[in-house]
Amino acid sequence: MTMRLVIGCDPGQTGALALLADGEVDRFIDMPTVARRAGGQQVDGVTLANELREGLARHSGADVLAVLELVSAMPKQGASSGFRFGQSDGVLRGVLGALRVPLIEVPPQMWKRHLRLTGCDKDAARALAIRRFPDAAPRLARKKDIGRADALCLALWAMVTEQVAAA
Repeated sequence: MTMRLVIGCDPGQTGALALLADGEVDRFIDMPTVARRAGGQQVDGVTLANELREGLARHSGADVLAVLELVSAMPKQGASSGFRFGQSDGVLRGVLGALRVPLIEVPPQMWKRHLRLTGCDKDAARALAIRRFPDAAPRLARKKDIGRADALCLALWAMVTEQVAAA
């Protein structure tokens, strides 16, 4: 039986969720998307909820905590892009809330500083995740798996800083 389930959440359309069950990688959920009427993609909240519900059911009775990267609009990001990113973040928060998953937020500077990723390129988180969780390496092999790696690093940050015990 799983005692602790930590869900690292990298918001955004190319983000992902990483489920750590008692410190071991259980699964990744790539952010599911659907086409928008106005063009482009948006996060599919129904599919995300179903996939997360499935993951939670595998660990019923565990203490659960989600850790969400607290992000904001980036300089020189267009209004449309910023709006879509905010929508993705909101869908993720809504799904976590509807599933009654306790949530903490952490700014990227905090978790990256703790894991010594400050000032590193985006791929450094993927390299760290592969070193720390070698069994998950095949699921982190592609450059586009950075969302998975960030989510996994967020969950790792929560574990090593004992956020789970404090929640």
